[in-house]
Amino acid sequence: MQLASSGVVATPWRNDAKVMGLVGMAHASSHFSHLLLPLMFPVFMRDFGWSFSELGLLSTLFFVVSGTGQAFAGFVVDRVGARPVLFISQVLFMAACSLAFMAESYAALMGVAVLAGLGNAPFHPVDFTILNQRVSSPRLGYAFSVHGLTGNLGWALAPVFFTLTTALWGWRHAFLAAACVYGLVLLVLVWNRAHLLTTTQKSLGSGSAQSDLAFMRLPVVWWCFGFFLLSTVTLAVVQNFSVPILKELHGVSLELASMTLTAYMLFGAVGMLVGGFVAARFPTLSDRVVAVCMSCAAVLMALCASGLFGHIGTLWVLAATGLAVGVGGPSRDLMIKKATPKGATGRVYGLVYSGLDVGFALSPLVFGVLMDKGWYSATLLGASLVLLLSVGAALGVGRRTSVQT
Repeated sequence: MQLASSGVVATPWRNDAKVMGLVGMAHASSHFSHLLLPLMFPVFMRDFGWSFSELGLLSTLFFVVSGTGQAFAGFVVDRVGARPVLFISQVLFMAACSLAFMAESYAALMGVAVLAGLGNAPFHPVDFTILNQRVSSPRLGYAFSVHGLTGNLGWALAPVFFTLTTALWGWRHAFLAAACVYGLVLLVLVWNRAHLLTTTQKSLGSGSAQSDLAFMRLPVVWWCFGFFLLSTVTLAVVQNFSVPILKELHGVSLELASMTLTAYMLFGAVGMLVGGFVAARFPTLSDRVVAVCMSCAAVLMALCASGLFGHIGTLWVLAATGLAVGVGGPSRDLMIKKATPKGATGRVYGLVYSGLDVGFALSPLVFGVLMDKGWYSATLLGASLVLLLSVGAALGVGRRTSVQT
């Protein structure tokens, strides 16, 4: 079998589109898992009397497990292939939802966080290994666009799903329904398993065990890790604190503030769709595209902190921030691909994208202090400055990639 990554034979659009769709569906299920527990925090407080600190620890546990697991998952993907790891992840999500259905204690919910974190861990090395090997090189920009877009849709779907199912059947059966959804996703992936087959490190002829860790000596890999950590810190600020910030700074209602966060995510999805065409048009300038997009987003977030446009204008500016970040998404993924040594896709993506989980875990701890002090504008401004630091990291990746090649 000849894989598309060789660049010798261009596969039909229909085949590439099917791979993009399958990987996108799996990625949506991954982002859906990020909100399995947080969406139920108000219910858990009501039924079990747990505090915000106790419930917040569940999210931290999820991302610690996911980040640690993601760094190791890349080695597994390179050794056994992406497909079996993808199937196991769906089984772990089903197990997490089933345990949540039966949960009667805090320890049980910690088990849910661990299972869901383990299920989420392999997704970036799995997804990008499949996309890089199965999709024709000229269409990778579109593939990365679909990948980012479906991830955002997974985030957007989760609140709707759990709101409706909880209202209809109660929170326990909402988790059972989620387990059924993951089971359906698994069936679709297994049915179309031929489109998810990837080569392994052994079949690529990659040398000794010593070479397994050789990629960690490349400075460009750690610059990629730093970029993801820094850029995710800002995303985590928006996800965790934008609603209370908008309420406190501008006196808007909870509903309007929540709608703004939803608009941020939807604008981000639109941005990723546009960014796919940008990445395909400027594949050799991926680091500069990322730098421009993140710089624009940082400026927009600083404008939100200033309150210059009033409460309605600030809501639109924050939503536009999501658009700027989204446009840079596909070029970001292309930037990482260019920095990845041959035969190490899973390992590099596993390590680099674990920066996402580290950023999600650290951001609430750092910026939560500013929020507790009532420094709401400073929180947004700090997030803007961190995003500017990520611009430097992106340009650093570009410089080191050109030297490496």
